[in-house]
Amino acid sequence: MFCPECGSTDTPMVGGICQNCFLKKFSILEIPENIELTICAHCNAKFEEGKWEELEIPEEEIIYRALEKSIKVDPQVDEDKLHVELEIVQMRGIIAECHIEAKTEIFNETLEQSFDTEVRLMKSVCPTCSKQRSSYYEAVIQFRVDNRELTSEEVEKADEIVVKVLNNRFERDRLAYLVQKAKLKEGNDYYIGSYKSGKKVVEAIQEEFGGIIKESPRLISQDKSTGKGLYRIWISIRLPNFKKGDFIRYNNVDNEILAIDGKRILMKNLKTFKKVPVQWKEYDSIEYLKNYEDIQTTTLISISPSTIQLLDPDDYSVVDIEVNNNFKSLEIGEEVNVIKIENNIYLLEFNEE
Repeated sequence: MFCPECGSTDTPMVGGICQNCFLKKFSILEIPENIELTICAHCNAKFEEGKWEELEIPEEEIIYRALEKSIKVDPQVDEDKLHVELEIVQMRGIIAECHIEAKTEIFNETLEQSFDTEVRLMKSVCPTCSKQRSSYYEAVIQFRVDNRELTSEEVEKADEIVVKVLNNRFERDRLAYLVQKAKLKEGNDYYIGSYKSGKKVVEAIQEEFGGIIKESPRLISQDKSTGKGLYRIWISIRLPNFKKGDFIRYNNVDNEILAIDGKRILMKNLKTFKKVPVQWKEYDSIEYLKNYEDIQTTTLISISPSTIQLLDPDDYSVVDIEVNNNFKSLEIGEEVNVIKIENNIYLLEFNEE
């Protein structure tokens, strides 16, 4: 049998022609002359199959991935024996001129081929970047406190938490950004791009300070394509009117605040020194009494097996306090701290075992 193209009779036949003629026509790869991509001009997100994919990779890597995806290998090529090298020769504006080298072994022959193509980067703006640049926000965090002003320390710490949480979440949520911070008489408002990230910020603030969280959705517009309402969420985090070291009344018992976090308020009975954890759902049952700055100093004048006597810090009258194990190490003449609440004086300074 002879080859109809070259007349050879001593070469193996492939597809009706000799192997040599076949290899002359054979292409290891199939590559389009022009490849078009739509990417975001700001973040390099890629638009494909009707949706945006957030890649967060350099433009050069996007081009290489587009080349790899566009290359089709002839089914007769053993991919284990295939070696392909990609190169971006130069950039001309939005066009990347690319060169591809392919090498493989077929029919016991080594075959090397070169290809050239262009990758055209069509620049657009993805929805996320469009939202960022239009100061879009989904949540407003209202940082408030009951019946007092926020301290400078509380405001500074809240600012730190907002920045830290949003920075930590930005890789997974590109709407995790602060649009605006508004300083109001009643507290601070933080405008957050993403509701989910806003929720995480509020949870972190509550973990630091405690407090009550409430949400209030507000209809702002309607999605024309789906007909569904579009909402913004106002998230209020309301701190208590007391702080660590202050004095409160709970279940008709006077207590000192030992600690506050997102789960509970830890208080100590001023008479028995028993520690009592209270959940935030009981917050409205707590009555604020005195600030830690209201603590006064007085002198211990007498100790008996059952009673300690000290001077009222205001009128210097003698006050009897029942002895308990916490007062064993006290000595006559010692200066001690007390808090006066209504008609009661509570001794605060003692040695715990």
